Amino acid sequence: MRPIPLPIDPWIPEILARVREKRAAVVMAAPGAGKTTRVSPALVPDGPVIVLQPRRVAARSVARRIADEQGWTIGREIGWHVRFERQFGPRTRLLLATEGILTARLQQDPLLSEFRTIVIDEFHERSIHADLGIALARQAWLARDDLRIVVMSATMDPAPVAEFLGGCPVFDVPGRTHPLEVSYHAGAAVGGAVAQVVGATTGQVLCFLPGAAEIRRAAGEVEAALGSSVEVIQLHGSMDSAEQDRALAPVATRRVILATNIAETSLTVPGVTAVVDTGVQKVARYDPGRAIDSLETEWISRDSADQRAGRAARLGPGIAWRLWPETSRLRPHREPDIHRIDLSGALLDVLAWGGDPGTMDWFDRPQPAALATGLELLARLGAIDAARRGLTALGRQMHQLPLHPRLARILIAAGGARHAALACALLAERHFLPPHAETTQSDLLSAIERERDLPPHVLRVARDLVVSGFSRTGPGSTDQVRMKPDTPDARFRHALLQGYPDRVARRRAPGVHPARVLMASGHGAVVSQESGVRDGEFLIALDVQAGRRGEAEARIRMASVVDREWLSPTDTRVEHEFDPASGTVRAYARDYYGAIVLSERAAALDPERASDLLAAAYLAAGLNDTDEQLLRRLRFAGFEVDLQALVAGASRGARSISDIDLGRDMAWQKRQDLDRLAPWNLTVPSGRSHRLDYRADGTVSATVKLQELFGLADTPRIGGRAEPVLLVIAAPNGRPVQMTRDLRSFWARTY
Repeated sequence: MRPIPLPIDPWIPEILARVREKRAAVVMAAPGAGKTTRVSPALVPDGPVIVLQPRRVAARSVARRIADEQGWTIGREIGWHVRFERQFGPRTRLLLATEGILTARLQQDPLLSEFRTIVIDEFHERSIHADLGIALARQAWLARDDLRIVVMSATMDPAPVAEFLGGCPVFDVPGRTHPLEVSYHAGAAVGGAVAQVVGATTGQVLCFLPGAAEIRRAAGEVEAALGSSVEVIQLHGSMDSAEQDRALAPVATRRVILATNIAETSLTVPGVTAVVDTGVQKVARYDPGRAIDSLETEWISRDSADQRAGRAARLGPGIAWRLWPETSRLRPHREPDIHRIDLSGALLDVLAWGGDPGTMDWFDRPQPAALATGLELLARLGAIDAARRGLTALGRQMHQLPLHPRLARILIAAGGARHAALACALLAERHFLPPHAETTQSDLLSAIERERDLPPHVLRVARDLVVSGFSRTGPGSTDQVRMKPDTPDARFRHALLQGYPDRVARRRAPGVHPARVLMASGHGAVVSQESGVRDGEFLIALDVQAGRRGEAEARIRMASVVDREWLSPTDTRVEHEFDPASGTVRAYARDYYGAIVLSERAAALDPERASDLLAAAYLAAGLNDTDEQLLRRLRFAGFEVDLQALVAGASRGARSISDIDLGRDMAWQKRQDLDRLAPWNLTVPSGRSHRLDYRADGTVSATVKLQELFGLADTPRIGGRAEPVLLVIAAPNGRPVQMTRDLRSFWARTY
């Protein structure tokens, strides 16, 4: 077909000229300007072009659109290469690629000698593949004086990218200015909002929702509200490619397309004149402290909201309904993957490329903690030599598989067994697993045993995993070339442990609270009712999500039992504990797997450690009256008091807390001075001694019966300051009747 004019067309000659001159450019173009379909083919006459797209469906859709406009044939002049899917040949001059394909090609050929130009489209999405791709591509660009790089986006800040590419030129291309009416409808239900928008427009309606589960629910609401008058189509990443392509095909009838942010950029949904936007998305986040990654539902960014709304005004006037308050404050730009996801896969790519993640010239350098966590996981998986940070033979084999390192490790451990391939496909595709009602030893195993319930594309991915992965494992791995029969359950569960060695958990109180577990990370979690793993002391937390609002502990939605004998201690520690019942310290040698105790046995006491624990227990319990009086006497006598040092000294050599005597180690002269300046007792004329009470306010008192004071004219005084003793005068029955610090006045006036 003859291409329709687009706003970017007049800019193409200048973009080409500057790319040829500077070998790099940043193209900023408003949605609908035509950058994706016009810039890349214009670069082809200078040599083959590879275009990095953030999503598989966009790569295929863009390739078809360019082929139609240029009169090319898919698989000949233009094609695509996405995970498990190739449509290109030796004559292909423009290749759309995604999901790490560019990175994989750069690893096989660091100079990317097959291509003249690299185009990174929709860079504002800041996927980990785009960040890693631009970093590795820049190294090839610096080494090859004929390689060019073009970065394109609609909403990003172009300055940092231009600086990263040597101060290259930036083009800012305006789009079409069709009217767009944006309105806010906070609290409106999706079904009702879509129904109203359908009634107010004549074109297709595109509705953005956060995930596949929400899309399925919304489909029922919309169908109930509209009946059969409008076709309801779903579009999300877990659909088969053929299903996605059907959702994007032009049709004469009216449609409502319920989509995730897969439809936000690049691909064109035909005929859209209205957008309904819930304003939320699913975002992958990794918590290194708990070693869990999950999809969180969060508000979109402002630039994302603008791009979504702009889909309604590409062809003509459009409307956009936003189902959130107009006063909501969205962050300006989306957060890059590199600052919120597990980096182990990207780090494995860097190491396979031959680089050092710590010193590589990243476009946006990851946080040191994220680098350390990713490398630690790779070491635990056996992919790298922790000391040298080099790939092991196992690591090279893992890298050849188009999977996250965890899943690659599982597939290798299972020898490419069909059950393992299905499990990895399910986990890789983030396919929804329904709650498992029956008790099982592995939620994942139960899911793949219900093979008839699995989507066709998951089955295809499982098949392609073995074909594309184990056929390239090289010498010494011929046993893994063919798809093997299913492994026994135990072997399958053991393979899962190889991929998730840091996700082991132990039930805290199997008979009392069987759902509560302690994870190897040291954090607590709860096995949710969605999981059928209700027995077994040890388990792997395959799917962990942060607790819901008001819940402190994470929820394990999918688990698998681990046999105790599979767990080798990560370390052994001798630990001392104070036993309140006996008042003594006990020592144990404990074998740990992370924070989980595997076994323990009695060990010899370390006297110094025992003393420290006794001292701490003594202080925590509070001083008894005798020791409190000793401290007050010392202060009264003018001595410096260091309670910690006193308790530490008294605890040295003690066998139990009852052995601690704060005055035991006091020097003889100090004891003599203390008895002189702050005596324990007061002797009265009757000849009897009465205990002196040293009070917290620094005063001293003694309780004495009246008749015992006969013959004592003046108040007794003690200490270097001659402090008068407060006499508590008691009746013959011992009941206090009078207090005085002036005994002479008492005799003269009161008595």
